[in-house]
Amino acid sequence: MILRPGDRAPDFALADQHGSVITLAEATRGSALVLAFVPFAFSPICGDELADLDRWRTRMHDDSQAVDIVVVSVDSKYTLAAWAQQTGTSLALGSDFWPHGEVASAFGVFDEIHGVAERAVFVISATGTIIRGRQVARSQTRDFTGDFAAARSGL
Repeated sequence: MILRPGDRAPDFALADQHGSVITLAEATRGSALVLAFVPFAFSPICGDELADLDRWRTRMHDDSQAVDIVVVSVDSKYTLAAWAQQTGTSLALGSDFWPHGEVASAFGVFDEIHGVAERAVFVISATGTIIRGRQVARSQTRDFTGDFAAARSGL
């Protein structure tokens, strides 16, 4: 079952593309968090969304907004490092590779049959409460406008 607004976000620890560990506590320290799950690195829709999230990060930085962004997939940290290098992204890319899909499962967005995270996004307040959560079809590209509006209001 997908988590809903008002639910406490599950704690997590994910290796990023650099081998550092991302935790919920660190990602929300003094800021709201946009946690975007993507099925796979290097897929066309995921690449489009990564570019869009990069633009949002730049916009938030330029506006001095305290919103962090973490993109999560079931790919290994090595795959995510190659994806980050190819796309030039500076976003944190979290690897939910092992235990496979553990974080996506905790948020209720892991497809066990296909072994991938669903295309979902959660906005989490600095106190660790989910402000907004939604899932779309894997074939659909997300518009993150409402998610960042929710993140700003949750500061």
